[in-house]
Amino acid sequence: MPELTDYSGTWVVDASHTTIGFKVRHAMVTTVNGRFGAFAGTLTLNGTAPGESSAAVTIETASIDTSSAQRDEHLRSADFFDSATYPELRFASTSVSVTGESFTVVGDLTIREVTAPVTLNGTLGGVATDPFGNVRAGFEATATIERRDFGLTWNAALDKGGWLVGERVTITLDVSAIKQG
Repeated sequence: MPELTDYSGTWVVDASHTTIGFKVRHAMVTTVNGRFGAFAGTLTLNGTAPGESSAAVTIETASIDTSSAQRDEHLRSADFFDSATYPELRFASTSVSVTGESFTVVGDLTIREVTAPVTLNGTLGGVATDPFGNVRAGFEATATIERRDFGLTWNAALDKGGWLVGERVTITLDVSAIKQG
């Protein structure tokens, strides 16, 4: 495992090797998984003083993909993300802490211009130079949010009770970032 100081520097998220995903209960009996295909992010990491690190990410809401064109169009509609009006989700960190190979990033997530705090818990994946000379760092993290906190309130009642779409959404990140400079 590399030293924490190996992570120091400015890093750009490599969208072609990163997954920003989510999962949510559907019809109270299964889980739907999805991901966003278009996003950009920058990490400024300080391996000597991790608390001075920061992360910022923007995600294009229209890039949602749940492997169902009909569902994806519904998620882009005003019932959910309203991609025509709110084309981006935004995350900006407010604090970072690292303990061993684990980290916690607290930040503000903005969906539909509603901002609420989110805590990402994750692990450092390592630092390596790829065959093309890029220095890469890997990270994995998860967070759970209540979609209603962001104004995502659409739902449909089920005939035997309960709701079509779960309230809790698990966010999953598998990030590859390339060091700049």
